[in-house]
Amino acid sequence: MTRRKKKKNVLRSLFNEKRLSKIETKIDLLGLESKYDAETFLSIRFITSVLLFMLIFSNFKYGYIVGIIVVVLYYFVFEKVLLDNKIKMRSKKLDIEAIYFFEVFTLSLQTGRNLSEAISMTTNSIDSELSNEFKEALRETKYGKSLTESLNDMQKYIPSDNINNIILTLTQSNMYGSSIIDTMQNQVDYLREKRIMEVKSAISKIPTKISVISVFFFIPLILLIILGPVLLNYLG
Repeated sequence: MTRRKKKKNVLRSLFNEKRLSKIETKIDLLGLESKYDAETFLSIRFITSVLLFMLIFSNFKYGYIVGIIVVVLYYFVFEKVLLDNKIKMRSKKLDIEAIYFFEVFTLSLQTGRNLSEAISMTTNSIDSELSNEFKEALRETKYGKSLTESLNDMQKYIPSDNINNIILTLTQSNMYGSSIIDTMQNQVDYLREKRIMEVKSAISKIPTKISVISVFFFIPLILLIILGPVLLNYLG
């Protein structure tokens, strides 16, 4: 009775099981709000690829050649745009949310609450995608799973290595009953420093981007303004 249960439908038999498993793994990393399932994703990609090939084949002189090239590119770009890029964006989003989430969680632990109580208090205080994942983990404990099992299972749906390392720390603490307050404080400091470095890196790339824009847009425009009158006189 959890959202982790894989859906079975008649389309599954049409695809390679290994390929289905790979797509399912990626779809899981999109989180609770994902509307995809592997069978539907692969079916849509296949159908749209065929339609695209037919469209190119019927409208171009060498459509059978152009169609094959375009469809092969489309086939791989489809997965990259709808899965890989979204997973990457979600990972960054969760890393940002993790700073505040685990700060509140650490404060909850410092008040003397156990792991489950601290997670519950934090998820009730914060509305975010990461918080919803922890809420789901707590909900699964009501259907027979232990907290350790739920947290271990949760790692399959989190695309961030940083957060998964913290979840591993939580499961070990739950198993052995050890205190993790100092560890959590260090983890939060690491996430904060990592975020600062990412922002600095993004800022440092701005001059390069501006230079590229200048080369391709502004410099040709300036040359046109300078050389325009000379060219007009020459042509005249």
